Amino acid sequence: MLSCLAILWQGAAVAAPAQAAPDTSAQAQAPALTPAALADMLDNPEIRKTLIEQLRAQSSGEGAAAAPRAAGAASQPAQSTEPGLQERMADGVQRFLTGVAADMGQGVDDLRVLAAGGSLRMDSGTASNALLPLLLAAVATIIAFIVLRMIAMRIYSRIDRWVAVHGAEPDPQARRGAPASMRALARRMGAIVGALAIDVGVVLLAAMAGGTAALWNTPGRGNVDTLAALFLQAFVAVEIAKVLIRTVFAVRHPHLRLLPMSDALARYWNGWLVRIVAAAGYGTLLIDPVISASLSPALGRLTSMLIMLAVYVYAVSVIWQNRQSVRDHMNRRAAGAATFMGSRLHFLSRIWHVLGIAYFTVLLVVSQVDPTNALPFMARATIQTLLVIGVGSLLILLLNTVLAKPIQLPADVRRRLPLLEARVNAYVPAALKLVGWIIRIVIVLLILDAWHAFDLSRWLASDAGAAAIKVVLNVVIVLLIAALAWTVIASVIEHRLSQSEGRGMPSARERTLLALFRNAALIVIVTMTLLVLLSQIGIDIGPLIAGAGVVGLAIGFGAQKLVQDIITGVFIQLENGMNENDVVQVAGVFGTVEKMTIRSVGIRTLDGGYHLVPFSSVDVVANHMRDFSYHLGEYTIAHRESVDDAIVHLRAAFAELMTDSVLGPEILEEMTVAGVTAVNDKGVTIRILIKTTPGMQWAVQRGYNRLLKKHFDAAGIELPYPHTVVYFGQDKRGYAPAANVVMQAERADEGEDARAAGHTRRPLQVDSGGSDAAEVLGNELEAREEGESEGDTPPPKPA
Repeated sequence: MLSCLAILWQGAAVAAPAQAAPDTSAQAQAPALTPAALADMLDNPEIRKTLIEQLRAQSSGEGAAAAPRAAGAASQPAQSTEPGLQERMADGVQRFLTGVAADMGQGVDDLRVLAAGGSLRMDSGTASNALLPLLLAAVATIIAFIVLRMIAMRIYSRIDRWVAVHGAEPDPQARRGAPASMRALARRMGAIVGALAIDVGVVLLAAMAGGTAALWNTPGRGNVDTLAALFLQAFVAVEIAKVLIRTVFAVRHPHLRLLPMSDALARYWNGWLVRIVAAAGYGTLLIDPVISASLSPALGRLTSMLIMLAVYVYAVSVIWQNRQSVRDHMNRRAAGAATFMGSRLHFLSRIWHVLGIAYFTVLLVVSQVDPTNALPFMARATIQTLLVIGVGSLLILLLNTVLAKPIQLPADVRRRLPLLEARVNAYVPAALKLVGWIIRIVIVLLILDAWHAFDLSRWLASDAGAAAIKVVLNVVIVLLIAALAWTVIASVIEHRLSQSEGRGMPSARERTLLALFRNAALIVIVTMTLLVLLSQIGIDIGPLIAGAGVVGLAIGFGAQKLVQDIITGVFIQLENGMNENDVVQVAGVFGTVEKMTIRSVGIRTLDGGYHLVPFSSVDVVANHMRDFSYHLGEYTIAHRESVDDAIVHLRAAFAELMTDSVLGPEILEEMTVAGVTAVNDKGVTIRILIKTTPGMQWAVQRGYNRLLKKHFDAAGIELPYPHTVVYFGQDKRGYAPAANVVMQAERADEGEDARAAGHTRRPLQVDSGGSDAAEVLGNELEAREEGESEGDTPPPKPA
């Protein structure tokens, strides 16, 4: 930096005597080494030419010496000399303050020169010749603009009446909240776009008229004068901005107004923004260059700074005064808008004044740091920000519209895969929300890029940007693969579980194993997905896997019972020991299996209690639901009865049982009479066996016992009471005490069919088939009816 300043100083010393005016004392003195003085020197063509020649001469003489220095520098390790963000900010602020101080000092000197009657950049003759093209361009442009605007206003009025006649905009009072038709909306937007194109054409035609006038006065008539070109650029930039403002507010043509508001409100904000744009645009793009060219750069920059300070103070004061009124207006609009727009209007109403003040603060800073490119930069940043927000909001609105409607699968798919629709409606909203957040992040990055707070293109081209995008894509792909794998596995299992009886209904064992496999697959998929995601975001999962192995080993040693539960449960399932809805007896618990996991089994007993039995406690599994069952009945008759007659009545009761419409089909074979199994003091015991379908043995038992009691009562077969031997005792001589004996009264001889003591004889009544099903089945009937309605065999309730 010091060498460059020295070269500039030498070039200024060589060229300054040729340019100094002999009659001005300020120009006879050597200029001060300040940024403003250096800028003045570089603005002189002869000084620039002398400087270029000296730089070329020095570069040719220093080329040989630079090579050894470069070779030595190459042998040294590379060191980064790029300053950090804080250093750059501090350096920028320091240079800005230094430049302002230098401009103020140089401006004071220039004002003293002017007060003394001297001239700085141009004398009176030079100024008149230089400003004449500017004046001609300005007059021609303004006249052409006024004439063209008058013609365009008539066209705008006709377009406005056309829009009003065709009803492009519904009455906000009569149809508040009612959306306009798409055709009317298209007409109105077409009219607005047409008016915008006409307004832009007026500006461009007026600028062309001014450029023609400037060319007519330029010697040679080949190029437009510099000051005239500056005016035309400023005119086009400022008027295009004013065209956009007029498009939004449309003070004289309410039907072409882009935003719904009253005429008074539109006039207020239109006038405020037009004044801001005119002062800032012409101040930085025209007044600053003209003063810098005619007087001095320091005075031009000071004038631009004063104009921008006035604009900033005026804008901030208007924003602060209207913060509450604008907030109330936005809240009223949000109350009548849709949910999506209403929430955003509510949020914008709270921070709009902060955003406005920040915007004009940035404008002030940029206009002083880079006056030439300040307004173009602000225009590009503003347009890019508005476009990004508009397109992003539209995409988010479309996503919210999709989220509001649940996905409905065809009826056949819902029947075959009953949980697929719920699963898809759980996946898709989550995926769309993720896409929404990605869109919001992209919006923020694009807005930061528009204001040069973040260089998005450079970041994307860098290694960090490429790595970040790669990580995001990998994470999305992993999540998609995991979701797809789980959906396929779960859908296949659900398809098998939902099979009806006509298409191969799954067995209880299949249902249990498929449910366990589904849970195991979910655990494996979730675990693997988490590990892969951690590895994709840069976390080393090697120590994590090793640590998990050590922890698993420690748990295996410390929880041997848990390991035993799991291993025993696995083998019980593989050997088909029991399944859900089976009636079993394990670990002293008898009941129906309700739930099975890899570690335990849940059993519901007859009293309603739920027993959770770990598999490590299961030594023997007694399953009463395998292939077939038996009703094992043992019936004791009195010693005085005939065994053969009793067997006849046993078979008669079984024959009547077979006529039952509900219990009859559940009996697989004829009754087996095993014979007399015991003869004791109680009586004679006869055993029978009735083979039934699995789980129906208890219902058959209850039905058969009822019928057997009816047949025995009709036949007079005694089911014996307990027998008691009475001993009266005797004395030493062998005599027993006297006993009071009462003789039975005479009664009719009943032959060999006498009624037993305490028995009541009833005539035999053969029941019609199926009339006793409800009395016999009880809970089994309810379970069977539910199972038939669900297409599955229900678990019977044990007796």
